[in-house]
Amino acid sequence: MKQRLITGIVAGALFLGLCFLGGWPYQLLLTAMALIGYYEFVKMTGTATFGGTAVLGYASVVCFMIPWNLLGTSELLSWEQGIWLLMLLFLLVTVFSKNKLDIKITALMFTGIVYIGMGFSYMAIARGAGDGHGLLWTFLLLCCIWGSDAGAYFVGRSFGRNKLWPAISPNKTIEGALGGVVISAVLSIVFALLVPDLLTIGRALLIGVSCAVLGQLGDLVQSAYKRVYGIKDSGSLLPGHGGILDRCDSWIIVFPFVHIVMLMPYY
Repeated sequence: MKQRLITGIVAGALFLGLCFLGGWPYQLLLTAMALIGYYEFVKMTGTATFGGTAVLGYASVVCFMIPWNLLGTSELLSWEQGIWLLMLLFLLVTVFSKNKLDIKITALMFTGIVYIGMGFSYMAIARGAGDGHGLLWTFLLLCCIWGSDAGAYFVGRSFGRNKLWPAISPNKTIEGALGGVVISAVLSIVFALLVPDLLTIGRALLIGVSCAVLGQLGDLVQSAYKRVYGIKDSGSLLPGHGGILDRCDSWIIVFPFVHIVMLMPYY
């Protein structure tokens, strides 16, 4: 617990400090986290971490993380065009390797770059929101996610009786999940009360509930594929916490979701 606490304080201070600064420092941090996360994903699947397919994956993640707004230019390709071209490249790997890297591996690697690359890129998009309030929106989402995690843990430990999804995550309970949703919703309303000109209570509730539900589903996704590969943690970068994916599994689901369904106030 002591190791976990120290790691949490140091890593949290670094992350929040660079998030507060924004710009290139935060962008580079997110890019590093995305690359480490993809490394953990590749390693977990048993694929060579620096083989040809993995290197293509790292390059793809970097492409997702290019900060066009900081470079003062528009994107060269739309999301749809970029994803389709990446899919084509991964499919061609099976051809040029003469099926030494079959479709199962390349499909898995492609899934990883979309899952991780888009997840972290939308965190950068939130911080660089065009309305100038990117820090506020980033903290709103993070606080709702963290509140949901804390609520699920403490409510689950105190009142949890019914298992949520024992085949995937045996310790999670329905009561804990509901507690997480309530805490996240309350925190989102607090944000709305603090900045009523920017965020209505109705939209805040939608964001808070979405963060809790999608965040918990993101955690279950991580638990599901770790169970398939028989591992406890995706990595060991953060002593007491595991790897980047262990800590960011909710983030990289929530941030894309609230943007794609246009829940954020600046849409």
